[in-house]
Amino acid sequence: MSDNVVRLFKHPDTDTDTAPAVDPKPIAVSDSPRLTRRWVRSGRAVKTAATHERTKAVARAVIRHGMYVLGGTRIVVRRTWEGRTAARYERMLRAAEAAGQFDEAMQWEERGQRFRAARHRRRMDLLYSPVAAAKGALVGTGVGIGGLIALGIVMAIATKDVADVVTPIMAVIKFINLMITIVQVVWGPMVHISPFLALLALWAVGRHQQAAPQWTMPANVRSGEGEPITPSIVVKALRDLGVPALRSAIKEMGDAGASMLGPIRIAGCGVEVDVTLPSGVSTIEVQNRRRKLAENLTRHEHEVFITIPTAARTVRLWIADSGALDEPIGPSPLTTDETLTADYAKGRAPWGQDLRGDAAGLSLYQRHLLITGLSNQGKTAALRALALWLALDRSVEFRVADLKGAGDWAMFDGLATVLIQGPTDDHVIQATEMVESGVTEMERRLTAPPGSVFPPLIVLVDEAQVAFMCPLKDEDKRPYGGSKATSRYFMAARKIHNQGRAVNVLLWQGTQDPTDQNLPKLVREGAHTRASLALGTESQSRMALGDKAVDGGAAPNLLRPGLDKGTVVVASDGIAIPAGQASITVRTHYIDTDTAAEIADRAKAMRDGVTTLRVIESGEDRDPLADIASVVGDAPRVLTQDVLKCLATLNAGAYGGWSFIDLKRVLDGTGAEPYKSDGRMVIGRDRLARALANRDADGSASAGE
Repeated sequence: MSDNVVRLFKHPDTDTDTAPAVDPKPIAVSDSPRLTRRWVRSGRAVKTAATHERTKAVARAVIRHGMYVLGGTRIVVRRTWEGRTAARYERMLRAAEAAGQFDEAMQWEERGQRFRAARHRRRMDLLYSPVAAAKGALVGTGVGIGGLIALGIVMAIATKDVADVVTPIMAVIKFINLMITIVQVVWGPMVHISPFLALLALWAVGRHQQAAPQWTMPANVRSGEGEPITPSIVVKALRDLGVPALRSAIKEMGDAGASMLGPIRIAGCGVEVDVTLPSGVSTIEVQNRRRKLAENLTRHEHEVFITIPTAARTVRLWIADSGALDEPIGPSPLTTDETLTADYAKGRAPWGQDLRGDAAGLSLYQRHLLITGLSNQGKTAALRALALWLALDRSVEFRVADLKGAGDWAMFDGLATVLIQGPTDDHVIQATEMVESGVTEMERRLTAPPGSVFPPLIVLVDEAQVAFMCPLKDEDKRPYGGSKATSRYFMAARKIHNQGRAVNVLLWQGTQDPTDQNLPKLVREGAHTRASLALGTESQSRMALGDKAVDGGAAPNLLRPGLDKGTVVVASDGIAIPAGQASITVRTHYIDTDTAAEIADRAKAMRDGVTTLRVIESGEDRDPLADIASVVGDAPRVLTQDVLKCLATLNAGAYGGWSFIDLKRVLDGTGAEPYKSDGRMVIGRDRLARALANRDADGSASAGE
C-alpha cells in the first residue's frame, strides 16, 4: 500500500498508524454479484411457485370450500327465516306483480294471510300448552304405572311369587338407567363432534348450490363445459341479455326470477323451457339476441333455438347439451331394413331426427315439395332420400330432371319413366316439356269420370333455378325461363300447383340460393312442404319458408354452412311440429350414392319393369311403331296406359293427344296388337320386335323387286 493511502488512516492527533475502523466483509466486493444472483434466483423461484397453475388450483380450492361453508350458512339461515316468517310469500307476491301476473299475486297474498293466521294460532296455543303438557304427563305417568302394576300382578299370579308385582316397574327403571348411561358416554364426544358435523352439513348445502365465486371453480366449470341448465342459470342469462326492461323486472323479482319459467323438460339431447316475459318486454327482443343468450348459457349459437308458442309474451327455448349437435345421427332405416316398404297415402318417409332425438317422419301424400339451401349443403341428398323411400311404393311413377347432371339421380334409370340429366339449355327445354307433360296428364285426369282413382305421379326437378334462369325462347317467342305469364316452365309449375294435388300429380323442386329471379314467389308459395338448409340471409329464409315460419322462430340463415350439412328447417303440416310452433328443425339421414343405388335396385325389383325414356328432339317425321318399341324398351310387357304416357313425354306434339284408339289403330295388322294380361291391356316387347323385323323384311323385299 502506498504512503498516501496509509496517511488516510492516521489519527490526526497522534499521527500514528491506526487500523481502519471498517468491517473487512464489505471490502469483499467480489461477493456482492453472487449475493445478487442468489436473491434473483430466490425471487424467481418464489414467483414461479406463487404463479404456478397447481398453486392457483390449491388456492382456488381452499377459497372455494371455505365459501361453500359461508354460502351454505347463508342459504340455511334464509331458508329458516323464510320458513318461520311470511318473507317467502312477500317475495313471490312482488315477483308476480313485477311480471304483471296480478291474479297470481292475489293468490300469494291470500296464502300469506293464511300463513300469518296459522302462525298466530300456534303462538296462542303456546300459552296453554305447558298446563296441558303437565296434565298429560301426570295422566300418562299414572296410566303407565298402573299398567305396569297390573302386568306385575298377572306375573305374580302366574309364578305364585309376590315379588314379581314390581318386576315390570324395575325393568323400566333399569332401562331408563341404561339410556342415561349411554347418553353420558356418548354426550362428551358428540359435544366435540357436533360443530364439525354442522360445518360439514353447511358445506354440503353450499356445494350443492354452487355457493362460491365463479373464479374459484374448476376450469371445466368456469368454461361452462357440461354445465347443466338450471332455473337460476336461465334467469341470469335473460337478466344479462341487454334488455333494460327485462333486467329491471328481474331485479324487482329478487331471487324469484324463476317465476317466469315453466318446468325445464328433458327434450332429446337438450332441455326445453317456456319463458313468460314480463310486461313491457317483447319476444322479438329476445329473438334478436340469440347469440348473446346462447353465450350467457355457455352454449354456442347453433345450440340454442328460440321459437314462439301460442301463449302471449312467451318464448320457448331449446338448449342443446354441449357438443351434442356435432355428433352424427344414426343411419337411415332405408339402409338398415331391407324389408322396408313405402305407403304413399298413409306412410311417412323416415327423413331423420328432430333436435330432441325423436324420429322425424314426413308425409308426402298430395303435397307439393320445395327444398332450398346454399350449394353443397346436402339439398340433393335430402330430396333424394324422400324419393328413394317413395320409390318403394310400386304404384308411384317418377319423372326426374336433374339439371346439374352430376349423376346424383343416375340410380333412377330403370325406375323413373323419364330421366333428364344435364345443365345445358337443351336439358332445360327437355325438363320444361317433361313438366308440361305432367300438366297434360293432370288435365286428362281432371276430365276423367267422377270417382276415378289415379296413381301418384311425382314430377321432380332438381336444381330448378337453372330452369327459371334459362334465357331461351321457343318458336312462338315464349321464354322457357322467367316468372311471367309467358314463361313455359313457370306456367307449367303454376298449373300443377293449382290443380295437381287433387289428382295425385305432384311437383317436387330443389333449388339453390332462393331469390325472386330464380324462385318466383307464386311458385315457392305453391308448395305445401317447404324445407331449407343453411342460407345466407334472413330475406332468403323468408323466401324459402315464408314469413309465418320465420316470424315464429325459423332461422335457416343461422345454420352453419358446412358444419350443419343435411340439417333442414321444415314448415309443413306433413310432419309433427310441437304445438304452437310454425316449423321444426330436422337432421336428415345421409344416404350416399352407392347405397342409394342399392335402395333403387330394391325398388326396381318390386316393379314389373320400367323403361326410362331419354327425351330426344322432335322431328317432322315420326315412326310410331319404332317409338312404341322404344318406350317399351326391355320390359316384357307394358300397360297400354303407360305406353301412352311415355309417348306423350317422348313427343308431346306428335303423341300428346293420343288415346287407346290411336294406339290400337297403329298396331292393328302388325301382329303386336294390345292384349290382356292379368285382366289389363298390355303391349308385348316380343310381338313388337317381330312386327319391326317383319316390316324391315318386307321393306327389303320391296326394294329388291
